[in-house]
Amino acid sequence: MTWRLRNRADSGQAFPIYITVVAGLLFLAFAYLAVGQAAANRNGAQTAADAAALAAAQDTRDQLAGQWVTDVLDPAKWQDVFDGEVPVTPSCWRADALAGRNDAHVVRCAPTGPLGYEVDIRTDKPVGDSIVPGTENTYSKASATAVIEPLCTFELPGEDAGDDVLPQLTCKDRNWDLDPDNLDELPQPKDLFDVHLAD
Repeated sequence: MTWRLRNRADSGQAFPIYITVVAGLLFLAFAYLAVGQAAANRNGAQTAADAAALAAAQDTRDQLAGQWVTDVLDPAKWQDVFDGEVPVTPSCWRADALAGRNDAHVVRCAPTGPLGYEVDIRTDKPVGDSIVPGTENTYSKASATAVIEPLCTFELPGEDAGDDVLPQLTCKDRNWDLDPDNLDELPQPKDLFDVHLAD
């Protein structure tokens, strides 16, 4: 009889401890969920920023490549093209478009010199409801910088070479021997410039 009473008393004392442990585990689970939500939101923001910066840089790269094609018969202008020292239309509109596709919007977009863009974005969706107060109105922010890297080198021909001789264009591991009378095959924008995120 004494043993039964003691066993029931022990069971009664263990129940509050059990409830406390379960409540603690549930709190930890919700806390991990909140951390996961925030991390996913931040990752999405960084993806949007990267895509926006790359899109702006790629649009400028395409414009520079188009200008090179326009000036292909005037090699004296080539270096200005490869240095980005030619007029181009600002490409931040492309950053806006790509950020929108990733549920974000551009807060700031600015050229970093003639061959790059820096973009700051903010997500359109908040982190969401969680046990952490205020997350329902918290939005992730991220920044990215994309650069345009010229891939080609050349040497201008001497004065005795004549006006109808174009320099050999070396782009990475390929040499382009350009014939002014047959310009059907020219380097593509990706052959002339590389676009990548800054380290």
